[in-house]
Amino acid sequence: MAVVFEKPKALTDAVLHYCPGCTHGIIHRLVAEVIDELGIQGKTVGIASVGCSVMSYDYFDVDMVQAAHGRAPAVGTGVKRANPDNIVFTYQGDGDLAAIGTAETVHSAARGENITVIFVNNAIYGMTGGQMAPTTLPGQVTQTSPYGRDTNTVGFPLKVCELLSNVDGATYLERVAVNNVKNVKAAKKAIKKAFTYQTEGKGFSLVEVVSTCPTNWGMTPQNALKWLEENMIPYYPLGVYKDKYAQEG
Repeated sequence: MAVVFEKPKALTDAVLHYCPGCTHGIIHRLVAEVIDELGIQGKTVGIASVGCSVMSYDYFDVDMVQAAHGRAPAVGTGVKRANPDNIVFTYQGDGDLAAIGTAETVHSAARGENITVIFVNNAIYGMTGGQMAPTTLPGQVTQTSPYGRDTNTVGFPLKVCELLSNVDGATYLERVAVNNVKNVKAAKKAIKKAFTYQTEGKGFSLVEVVSTCPTNWGMTPQNALKWLEENMIPYYPLGVYKDKYAQEG
């Protein structure tokens, strides 16, 4: 009997610890499938961040390095520069990448570091209990914004793809989602392009994945997907924000 579906070789057999309905697992699989398809497992190095994805070093069957909170792009830069033949990716949430790690993200892009950043945006601090994040929507209720995010006092959400699109060193920026089959396919295509660009030495790539956090949003998995579609995607529109080599594709 022909095998039509199996676990990617770039994933371990470890059971994922993520909450029911969390989309981290889908994103992990897409990254692993791309690593398999490009045949780069033996030379790939992942940089684990701090947050819900902190244990990604248990899930990806590649060499992994644990970075301090927010410092994954800096660690990835060091790994890549020390051995340019490595394929280096960071896996980061919004509390890690867009808060304490903002400087590392921006300056890695500005330098045009030849690394791939997978950025999971679920609009909240997941691991630490559901506090307001840099990406929390206006009016969104969290543990630290019980009356909704007030832009008059705490400002507006940070739109990472839009921000980095103005950075000359950034090569490829795309925002995707994994809330339905169509979007999952588009997300995989974007992740594969980001990794492919790195293998071709084309510079800094970031794929932002708009994601759910049913537990801290206080919703069922089904309602979280609906809330993402009705609220997050309109605020964080999907699409390519920068692609220096688009004509070649």
